[in-house]
Amino acid sequence: MNAILEPGMMVRHPERADWGLGQVQSNIGGRITVNFEHAGKVVIDGRQIELLPVFGI
Repeated sequence: MNAILEPGMMVRHPERADWGLGQVQSNIGGRITVNFEHAGKVVIDGRQIELLPVFGI
């Protein structure tokens, strides 16, 4: 599912609800940079964590 994530898309981290909503900044080679409301910019290893896309915001 992470392969479909593109810059500008909104996501949530499945294990860190306290981070809030995040906006994808980049998705290169399985490394996904996301700017979360309450955690700031975080680089996610897409092979380890499956981010949850959020639609309709």
